[in-house]
Amino acid sequence: MSGSILATVPVLASLDLDESRAFYTERLGFEVRLQVDDCLIVARDGAELHFWACTERHVAENTSCYVRCADSEALHREFQSRGLDLAPPALRAWGMKELYVIDPHGNLLKFGEPA
Repeated sequence: MSGSILATVPVLASLDLDESRAFYTERLGFEVRLQVDDCLIVARDGAELHFWACTERHVAENTSCYVRCADSEALHREFQSRGLDLAPPALRAWGMKELYVIDPHGNLLKFGEPA
């Protein structure tokens, strides 16, 4: 019998866990599940993101995370209402409509839905 894979959980770099917590909760609508000295876990709509304390900005700036969503336009409106100035979702050559968000430390989040 084989095991089942239930989910993948991105682990992103954070230069300041308190700053990451504020951005992801206030701007993106996530809720904090756990924060300790060197780790932060946030969740929204069944999706989880983990953060580890990092001192090298270039690590975060070279990291991205793909988040499947149902309605990138609705997320764009919500994020804009929460104070983010973002380009609208765009249709990509690979058949996905995607909204890009870069967090304060340089992590790129791509929110995508089938076009």
